[in-house]
Amino acid sequence: MTKNKFLFFIFFFTTIIYGKSISVDNNISQYELLSQSEIYIDNTKSLSFEEIDTMSIEFQSIDKTQLSFGYSPDFNVWIKFTLENRTNKDLFKILEYENSMTTHITLFDTQTNEVFKDGLFQINKNRKTVNPIFELRLKPYESKTYYLKISSYITTMIIKLNLWEVHSFYREELKHQSILELFFGAMFILAVYNLFVYFFTKDKSYLFYVLYIFGVISHHLMYVGIGYIYLLKPSWIEYIIHLSSFIVALPIFALAFFTKSFISLRQYPKLNKILEIYLWIFPFLVSLFVLTDFLNKYRNIFTVILLLYLVFLAIYASLKKNRQAYFILVGWLIILIGGMSMYLSSTGVLNIYKHYPYIVETAFILEATLFAIALADKINRLQKEKENINQRFIAQQESEKERLTLEVKNKTRDLQEALNKQTILLKELNHRVKNNMQTIISLLRLQADEVDDEQIEGIFITIQNRINAMSHLHELLYKQADITHINAHEYFASVIDGLQNSYENEIDIYYDIQVELDVEQAISCGLILNELVVNSFKYAFEDEADNGIINIELYKEKDIFYFNISDNGKGYNPTTSSHSFGLTLVNNLVTNHLKGIIQIDTNKGVKTQIKWKDNG
Repeated sequence: MTKNKFLFFIFFFTTIIYGKSISVDNNISQYELLSQSEIYIDNTKSLSFEEIDTMSIEFQSIDKTQLSFGYSPDFNVWIKFTLENRTNKDLFKILEYENSMTTHITLFDTQTNEVFKDGLFQINKNRKTVNPIFELRLKPYESKTYYLKISSYITTMIIKLNLWEVHSFYREELKHQSILELFFGAMFILAVYNLFVYFFTKDKSYLFYVLYIFGVISHHLMYVGIGYIYLLKPSWIEYIIHLSSFIVALPIFALAFFTKSFISLRQYPKLNKILEIYLWIFPFLVSLFVLTDFLNKYRNIFTVILLLYLVFLAIYASLKKNRQAYFILVGWLIILIGGMSMYLSSTGVLNIYKHYPYIVETAFILEATLFAIALADKINRLQKEKENINQRFIAQQESEKERLTLEVKNKTRDLQEALNKQTILLKELNHRVKNNMQTIISLLRLQADEVDDEQIEGIFITIQNRINAMSHLHELLYKQADITHINAHEYFASVIDGLQNSYENEIDIYYDIQVELDVEQAISCGLILNELVVNSFKYAFEDEADNGIINIELYKEKDIFYFNISDNGKGYNPTTSSHSFGLTLVNNLVTNHLKGIIQIDTNKGVKTQIKWKDNG
């Protein structure tokens, strides 16, 4: 007990001699050191540790938790602090220098004369922490004085010191890096999403926005220190820092093109011309500052000018009732809040990071989300435009029935040009065409009922069947979601069912349909099927005792379609039947519409083979 009292007396006496000191133990996980330290500014940049330690240099007390010197290449900052271990155990602490951008940091241990280096240009190869750190050890009842020599001749000098309990520090560091990884992951996903939007819409606004997001990711990887630790070799860092103006300018340059495209700046010719000229000379101005180190202190001035002009454009376009500009303006305000937070923190005016450490990351995520909303708004407006087109088309169709034929041709041309955007309108059109054809068929049936001549009545039935074949196609198109292709089996079956109802033949129909058809091919094949099956119904099976069979095949080998229709009837003489209107129609459909060839075999029934090349 006497020994402990003696050690405490020595410890207390030493504390008085060395002056201001900081008592530490393991009960507090984090200490803020700067406000309990002392500072000396070496304007000569020539004093060594030995000179600082032996000369009677007057250090000044610090009353702030953070010091910001801005761009400070002309002096060194010396920080002096003393740590006291008032416990009877060894203490292990982590000294964190909370700024990853300071270039040179050197720690001097006055008791052991050891020197430890860290900082942006002398990163410890074993460090995997975002900020520079130093491991400190205090023996029981030991007091140690440390000096930090800090200089930064390229980046801004911001000084903030934290003393951590080891486990607490690494726990917070893991949490901090995990949050940053989530941020970079979210930004990367947003970039990929907008890239796919560009591929689908071909809207250059989203391509420029993708470049902006990747620019933000590149800049922020450097700003928070992740890039220097995990991505860059130490030999690259100084070179990358010299190019920092390019890294800062890249996202703003991309965002300028995005803003120009997104708000359609061409509608404001004078403002658009000014921006175009500035964007042409902007890379040369930035390169001049970077490559010559000319006015290095103001190396980002041209980027700031571009940024301010873009804000002005967003405000101007908003005043002109430009809907897209509202989103741009709000996005700019969010980014400005994040950027102002970075600036105020770096100058020491207001340390917003103390209360909300991830305000910049939050600003970037909010801005990206805002533009996702802008995309949804744009899609919604396009949908409303489509609905308006539909309504105008229906109203025009109803008001001009007397010009139906000419109107159908004009609308068909318009629908071909807007096919991908007007799916709903086409389905409605198919439904109406099908109803009109059914009306025509009903009129033909009524007229046929008043005719006593069997030949004329047969002509009416033939016309009904031909119209009915096309009507079934439009009915299927109305029912299904895909209006570019048709289920050939379902379509052929509906055509045959209609024919069987017309001719009341007890003939077995067998299908082997293996492919789908596009709409144009389906129309031709439906009419061909109608003509050939009608011929079989009317002429192939005159003997009711015959077991009539009709086979229908449709398949594809490589890029050739094969369409076979055969019956086991009595056949016909091709020399006497070749000029019938039905076969003429079939030949015309095959050669002119399908661009194919037809072969007819009349031995042992009739077998018709049609083949054509798929040009889809």
